[in-house]
Amino acid sequence: MNPNMAQRLGIQGVRNIIAVSSCKGGVGKSTTAVNLAVAMSNLGKVTGLLDADLQGPSVPKMLGMDKLQGVKGTAEGKMIPPQNYGVKAISLGLLVDEDKSVVARGPMISQQVQGLIQQVDWGDLDILCIDMPPGTHDVHLTIAQHLSLDGAVIVTTPQEIATMDTRRGMTMFREVKVPLLGLVENMSYFICPNCTEKHYLFGEEDTARKAADKFGIPFLGSIPFEMANRQSSDLGTPVTHLGEKGHRLAQPYYNIAREILKILDRKNQEGKGGSGKLEIVFED
Repeated sequence: MNPNMAQRLGIQGVRNIIAVSSCKGGVGKSTTAVNLAVAMSNLGKVTGLLDADLQGPSVPKMLGMDKLQGVKGTAEGKMIPPQNYGVKAISLGLLVDEDKSVVARGPMISQQVQGLIQQVDWGDLDILCIDMPPGTHDVHLTIAQHLSLDGAVIVTTPQEIATMDTRRGMTMFREVKVPLLGLVENMSYFICPNCTEKHYLFGEEDTARKAADKFGIPFLGSIPFEMANRQSSDLGTPVTHLGEKGHRLAQPYYNIAREILKILDRKNQEGKGGSGKLEIVFED
């Protein structure tokens, strides 16, 4: 096979695969990925979540799976992803001790990612969300080159330092021919409990919207900065798990999840979806 030819495959039984990426650490990308996955499940979609952040696997903690003892397997030797809040999830954090560091060079990281992709029996899923690590490196390229992604959802904060890296990340996805589904602005503002005024702690209003407009992609929505989000993540009880009326912070996630599902439905109707799809991509 030509070394410049990448073979992109779907995953058996999985209709749509999306990446949730930030390209910048510390912007709440994993929190966003978890809450979107739970929201999609509660909206009636059979949902899975793959934690590709190998060196900071936080999904088990956020989904309340961190106390699980190992992962069960099939007779064929594939892992069966455990489930909580209606979301099937797999993570290196379920396979190693919580305090164990994951130290690996590029080739080994790529092998570990491919293992998580190939050695999991997801069953039938409407959508698989992949929680990507920060940056634009081996994991991103491995997933983009080996999986037929239906698109990427980009998470940022309003801070210019964050949106600067976000723009680089969006350029990377375009270069590897992964569609950009839209941009989410996390920590958009803080509402003072005393005066109820909005305070833009991390940057000006509509910073992310302007970045989305510049790239010609949808602005999916804003998520406010609230202590409850941090608390629920630490406790393993996502703010979305009780439905969109269960917590005041849940509604933005449900609105964003609906927008993503609408975009994917349109793509599927245009013939872009379907599980087990094989696409041959010639790269420069």
